Amino acid sequence: MVATAAMVVGQGSAQAAKSSVTLGMAVEPGGLDPTIGAQVMIGQVTWQNVFEGLTTIDRAGKVVPLLATSWDVSPDGLTYTFKLRDGVKFHDGTAFDSATAKFTLERARGADSVNPQKRYFSTIATIETPDAATLVLKLNQPTGSLLYWLGWPASVMVAPNTADNNKVTPVGTGPFKFVNWAKGSQVELARNADYWNKEVAVKIDRASFRFIGDPQAQAAALKAGDVDGFPEFGAPELMESFKGDARLVTVIGNTELKVVAGMNNATKPFSDKRVRQALMMAVDRATVIEGAWSGLGTAIGSHYTPNDPGYVDLTGTWPYDVEKAKALLAEAGYANGLTFTIKAPQMAYAQRSAQVLQAMFAEIGVTMNIETTEFPAKWVSDVLKAANYEMTIVAHAEPMDLDIYARDPYYFNYRNPAFNDVLAKVQETADPAEQARLYGEAQKILAEDVPSLFLFVMPKLGVWDGKLKGLWENEPIPSNVLTDVHWAE
Repeated sequence: MVATAAMVVGQGSAQAAKSSVTLGMAVEPGGLDPTIGAQVMIGQVTWQNVFEGLTTIDRAGKVVPLLATSWDVSPDGLTYTFKLRDGVKFHDGTAFDSATAKFTLERARGADSVNPQKRYFSTIATIETPDAATLVLKLNQPTGSLLYWLGWPASVMVAPNTADNNKVTPVGTGPFKFVNWAKGSQVELARNADYWNKEVAVKIDRASFRFIGDPQAQAAALKAGDVDGFPEFGAPELMESFKGDARLVTVIGNTELKVVAGMNNATKPFSDKRVRQALMMAVDRATVIEGAWSGLGTAIGSHYTPNDPGYVDLTGTWPYDVEKAKALLAEAGYANGLTFTIKAPQMAYAQRSAQVLQAMFAEIGVTMNIETTEFPAKWVSDVLKAANYEMTIVAHAEPMDLDIYARDPYYFNYRNPAFNDVLAKVQETADPAEQARLYGEAQKILAEDVPSLFLFVMPKLGVWDGKLKGLWENEPIPSNVLTDVHWAE
C-alpha cells in the first residue's frame, strides 16, 4: 500500500510539470500583425509563434523551408517556383494553399499596401498558381535576397477572411494560437493542438508576454519569479545583480541591433557632409558604449554588424579627434559652433547614449538639446513618418538593412546614387562571395558620407530561469520563438 501511494504521488508530480512560460518584454507592440507594422516588438510576439512564412530564418540566421517545402529558381533568376505544404490550416480552419499565398503577396505589394517591407516585393511582376500546391513568382529583375526576405516577419502568410483583424486578433498557421491581449499588460498565446508539423513536439501549453518598461521592475519581476525570463533584458548595469541567484542564468549573445544617431540629411546643418563627419570625429565610441550599455557592445563604423557577410571594420574612417572635428566644423562655416535637438526615445540605451553624445559635442562647441520622445507611437509619427526632426537615436534591429539608406523617402533623407547602384548589384547576383564584396563597398560609402553617427551593436542580454530551455541565445532576427522552449525535468 505504501509503494502504491508513492507511485501515485510520483505520477501526480509528473502530471504537474510546468508547461507554461511568462516572458518579459520592455516595450509593448502597437499591434500584432507584422505585415502592417514595422515595430520589431510585433514579430517578437507573433513571428514563428502565431504566423509563418514560405521560408523562415533559423536560430543560426540561415534561410530554411517552412510553408514552402522546396523551390526552384530559373537560370536567369527571374522565376521562382515554390512547392507548398499540404494539409496546413490557419487557426480558424481556413486551408493554406497557393491562392492564400498569392493573396498575401498581392496584399503586400499592392498599391494600397502598408507593409513595412513593401519594397521586398517590388520586383514581383506576376504571381501564378498552377495548382493548390504550386506558387510561381515571376520577377522583373533578379532579386538575390528574395528567399531571405520571404522569411521575414513582414512576409508571413495571412488568410483573406482574417487579414483585416490580425492587428488585434492574429490568426496564423503557427504552433501557437492567440488567446488574449490585455493592453498595457500582456499578450497570451496557447499551443495549437492541430499544428500541421507533427515532427515538432511543442511542450509549452500557454505562453504570456508581459510588458515591463522599467529596468528595476524587470529585475524585480525576474527575482520574484513573476516572469520566467527576459530574453532581451534592458539594464546591462544590473546584470551582475543576478550572479548570486541560483535559479537564474545570464546570457550574452549576438544581435543585429545597430545603435545609430540618425540625422535629417535634407536640412541644415546636416545637409553639409562636413558637419556630419565632424560630429563623427567628436564621438569616442568606447566611452559611448561604457556610458550607454556598461561597456557591453561592439563599435561600428557603418550600418552593419560583424555577424553579417562582407563586414568591414570602418571605425577608423573618422577616428575620434576633437581638434580635427573643430577644424572641419569651421571649414563648414560653424567656427562658433551650432545648436540642434535630438529626439531620443525613452529607452535606457537611447537616453544614456544621448547624454554621452551631448557632453562630447560640447567639447567641439556644439550644443545638443535632448527631447525625450515616446516610443513607438510618437517617434514613429514624428521621426519615421514625418521626418520632423534634426537628430534622433535608435537601435535598428533588422538584419542586413543597409538598404534603408536607399529608400526614398526614409527618415534620414539621405540620397546617394552610387550607394543605390551598389545595392542594386547585390540583387543582380546570387553568388554569396560577390554579394559580400558589394556589401563591403556599400559600407564604405556610408562610412564616408556619415548619414548617421554609427555607434555600436548592442549584445543580446538574456536573463531567465535556468530550467527554461530552448530560448535563442543569439538573435539573427528579433524574435522570441517558442517552438523549442521547454522546462527541464
